[in-house]
Amino acid sequence: MPKKGGVDLFTDAGNRDRENAAPLAWRLRPRTLDELSGQEHLTGPKGILRNLMEHRLRSAIFYGPAGTGKTTAAGILSGAGRLALMTLSAVESGASDIRKAAERARERWASDGQGTLLFVDEIHRFNKAQQDVLLPYVEDGTVVLVGATTENPWAALNSALVSRCLLVEFKALSQMALVTLLNRAWNRHREWWHEGGIEPSVLDNIAVRAGGDGRLALTILERVAWVADAETTTEISMEHLNRVWQDSAHYHDTSGDRHYDMTSALIKSIRGSDPDAALYWMGRLLVGGDDPRYLVRRLLVHASEDIGLADSGAMQVASAAWTALNAVGLPEARIPIAHAVLYLALAPKSNSVVVALEKLDRILERWPNLEVPDHLRDRHYRPDIRDVVYQYPHDYPHHFVSQRYGPPELDVEPLYEPSTEGAEVEIKQRMTLRKSLEPDTKPF
Repeated sequence: MPKKGGVDLFTDAGNRDRENAAPLAWRLRPRTLDELSGQEHLTGPKGILRNLMEHRLRSAIFYGPAGTGKTTAAGILSGAGRLALMTLSAVESGASDIRKAAERARERWASDGQGTLLFVDEIHRFNKAQQDVLLPYVEDGTVVLVGATTENPWAALNSALVSRCLLVEFKALSQMALVTLLNRAWNRHREWWHEGGIEPSVLDNIAVRAGGDGRLALTILERVAWVADAETTTEISMEHLNRVWQDSAHYHDTSGDRHYDMTSALIKSIRGSDPDAALYWMGRLLVGGDDPRYLVRRLLVHASEDIGLADSGAMQVASAAWTALNAVGLPEARIPIAHAVLYLALAPKSNSVVVALEKLDRILERWPNLEVPDHLRDRHYRPDIRDVVYQYPHDYPHHFVSQRYGPPELDVEPLYEPSTEGAEVEIKQRMTLRKSLEPDTKPF
């Protein structure tokens, strides 16, 4: 990768050894927009990248999944605009590096009359102060900034920086785009592998398994070639792919958008009562390296949020999964976690707990200081209310007696209303029975 401080991504002709040692995805990077697979909405006749290249470059934030061409597109645009290309990684750079890059850009303007495209990889890793350092240089045109991120820019970047940049979304590559990319790589395979042929199904299977990540697809192809080369075979086969895939099949960024997308998919599959989908997303999260405690904590919440009193056993099963995880750890705890996921997905659904809390919040905002009725107060420190009668429910039929338990203001709207699902059917019946036992007027 480019060195910190700024190296031209595409004209580093003085270091051919580095070029030859670079990963396949680097060596076969596209050099024109027409070669940039899978982003036709950006590179087509009306695409924004095409427009930027043919007219005037301006600062932009490239966002989208890994391996979709963000870095490559920045290099192509800088070359088309005849701009010097400098690169910074937000992981290892700071405010002083930004200022040094801007100073070099100013010197270049003064001496050569050439502009600079400053490419900042993982720009979301800059903190607010570091992002603010970029603002004046973007504002006055010292640099054309292109930031790359896998995160949602509206959430990950300062609004001041976002407002000064075009937002350009890169999409995960389709299977067809990945096949095109892999075929292009294979047509040039004599440049990087000299042994022989490849089974036709290998490229198609890599495209299916790469999950929209072009860089990962090419990396897998290169690893498969290494395995085949070590065996001095003349053909890359599915057997080679299956061996390589065990190591790279399920990686994802456990703190990035993909992590949250899969977590969302898991919860929505549970809410939608689809056990197969819920189990699949659970598996993807676990094999992708997510903390299993995070996953089970989500199950604990949604056992109440999406099931609640329709089946209180859901909370018990989720709690048992938490206990099992802490007692035995992975991989054994995968079984009780799967048990909990399936139980929650198959359980009757009710959001009555959440609805009740939403009503409660409105009540608390409207009436924050309502008084406790006298007959419910603690009598130990209030001798003046010892003669006020509190009726003990267990002394009455059905262990229920009608008396006021809340302030009169709560009579406007009930907070809890049971659904018609699962155990809440019986709960509703009990509530109806108790209401029928109430007298026309309440005693207090």
